[in-house]
Amino acid sequence: MNKTIILLLFFISIIGNAQDLKIIRAQYPEAVKSSEAASKLEAELSRIDNSSKPVLLAYKGAVLTLKAKFAKKKGDKKEFFKEGVALIESAVSADASNVEIRYIRLSVQENSPKFLGYHKNIEEDKEFILKNYGSISSAELKETIKDFVMKSENFEQKEKIQFN
Repeated sequence: MNKTIILLLFFISIIGNAQDLKIIRAQYPEAVKSSEAASKLEAELSRIDNSSKPVLLAYKGAVLTLKAKFAKKKGDKKEFFKEGVALIESAVSADASNVEIRYIRLSVQENSPKFLGYHKNIEEDKEFILKNYGSISSAELKETIKDFVMKSENFEQKEKIQFN
């Protein structure tokens, strides 16, 4: 009986995480556009910490960089950005072969002001996405990454054809 309850809780946890990830994936592109959407996603990710799945850590880091984008005070901008980058890099270190984490890092680096110096992995992540896009099993994630690639200035037209 005790094992049954533990298994049930385990599967509920997995289903909950999958549902959370689906919501987060849908909200992330919107969060880039507005402070309100970024705040909503930040609230969704508030319970994420270093013991969470690396992909969730990457999303939390990306949201912090967005929080920096929308912050009014220069000091807040710098602090949020540094914290966000640290979380993204931690996620990449924990799961470097995850296409979604690479997409998240690429999206942040592509949209970071040049003076911040967070651009060194653009080509690496772009190549990783080109090589591994076909292995993504989630239809929603594929569509999200495809939308990003089609709008990205870092992908050449001949590379974008692969996503059609």
